[in-house]
Amino acid sequence: MQRLSRVQTIALGFLLIIVVGTILLMLPISSKSGESAGFLNALFTAASSTCVTGLIVVDTYTNWTLFGQAVILLLIQIGGLGFITIGVFFSIFMKRRIGLKERNLIQESINTLQIGGTVRLVQKIVCYALIFEGIGAILLMIRFIPQFGIAEGIWYGIFHSISAFCNAGFDLMGKLEPYSSLMAYRDDLLVNFVIMALIVIGGIGFIVWDDISVHKWKIKKYLLHTKIVLTMTLILIVVGSVCFYLFEYENLADLDMKGKILASVFGAVTPRTAGFNTIDTAAYTESSRMLTVVLMFIGGSPGSTAGGIKTTTMMVILLYIWSTLRNQSGLNIFGRRMDEDSIKKASTVFFINLMLAVVCTLFMAGMEPIPLSDIFMEVFSAIGTVGISTGITRDVSIWSKYMLILLMYCGRIGSMSFALSFTERKHNPKVKLPVERITIG
Repeated sequence: MQRLSRVQTIALGFLLIIVVGTILLMLPISSKSGESAGFLNALFTAASSTCVTGLIVVDTYTNWTLFGQAVILLLIQIGGLGFITIGVFFSIFMKRRIGLKERNLIQESINTLQIGGTVRLVQKIVCYALIFEGIGAILLMIRFIPQFGIAEGIWYGIFHSISAFCNAGFDLMGKLEPYSSLMAYRDDLLVNFVIMALIVIGGIGFIVWDDISVHKWKIKKYLLHTKIVLTMTLILIVVGSVCFYLFEYENLADLDMKGKILASVFGAVTPRTAGFNTIDTAAYTESSRMLTVVLMFIGGSPGSTAGGIKTTTMMVILLYIWSTLRNQSGLNIFGRRMDEDSIKKASTVFFINLMLAVVCTLFMAGMEPIPLSDIFMEVFSAIGTVGISTGITRDVSIWSKYMLILLMYCGRIGSMSFALSFTERKHNPKVKLPVERITIG
């Protein structure tokens, strides 16, 4: 264990959590049938929970007992905040010393920019998470307690608040209709706003929380990272909502204007990367499916509960293209110039995720007699740890399910991190080969 790098430690840690979750979900006490759910169903559910994805092969309410649902919720919380963060928080609570190795792990786990102040940041992360999840749960209980009763209403409020904040997308609405997600609440202002707020707050990232808590409304003092995250988040929500409204106008015809706006905004927010839905995703137009794929691919922000290539990566790629077209040197935004390492890392993350998704799409398309657009959404949903599906997850073959599990795992720890876990120990050669130019474009 001492020889493992930071990336390898995190990758192995998530793998062990998935294994433990699988064992717990295979127990007869976890299944409402009183029998074991089977290895693949348990593994898929544990991986989806730990990787805060939300893709499911069996309905969460109708298949899992209260114990099974509690295991899923615990995996979601650990996967959302990160096991390193939770472990360090308990160490702080027990007044144990946090060494340099643990601080390095924290820095890698939550993508913070510097190692200084990481312990304080962990305390803030856990405290803020509990506050946001608690407020969300109480607000959701206002709707769920009258509908489901006190005990079940409280549980539903807690479950959906944590699931939304951690961008997991798991729900218990199978009580109303299996695999229906939040379709019964598509025009409910309270449920929609609470779920969307939790998704956005969880998805903007821990670094942004810390920056906002320190500087409050003094926007000029925000880190460049915070400014980019907030700008990209606002752009994606606004542009996504408008596009979704236009693309799904006919499918929203049975809703009044309030319902149409709510469904459109929710349709733009949830692919970043929560996985809930308030209208039938299988009925999406081809334009809406493509829009959803793009939003799922981008995802949330670094150091957050969300997946995807992240908003900062997309901003760097767009700025790099724009500066190249204008023949400018360097990437300038908000009065700052980005470093070359950011450009290199953004390009690597972008193309690793894109190529992985394309390759897996080709394999699944060759194995499954399913329309390509459905497979496309499924693959990008898995690698983006989103959970939005047209309903094919439970119908695909065993090998496709294993492929989706791998994609969810890569999406949670980061595809680049997954690749680095095998190559990080390799050193650059001292002697470099001669340079020769080639023609590009």
